[in-house]
Amino acid sequence: MPITLPPLTRIADALGVPEQRLRTLVLEHTAPAPDATLAVLTVEEAARRLGVGRTTMYALIASGEVSSICIGRLRRVPAEALATYLTDRSQAAAPTAARAA
Repeated sequence: MPITLPPLTRIADALGVPEQRLRTLVLEHTAPAPDATLAVLTVEEAARRLGVGRTTMYALIASGEVSSICIGRLRRVPAEALATYLTDRSQAAAPTAARAA
């Protein structure tokens, strides 16, 4: 959505900056802020993301392999916990794969 304000050219000239640079700065300043909502998932959503069943997901949580939090009576899995779990699993699998080769 281009800014089509005629005074923008005059403002850019007065500031001694190229009009396009001023236009970019205005757009960056007026852009909506990114959503700051924390990404937490239900156990079922986390299971779908990993491609495992609900029971397996609860077992991963119970064993401590995937961290989770309780909010009241609700169990939630931070999205970062899934990334951490996958990273840990791939690092643990790397030495095994190296020995097999």
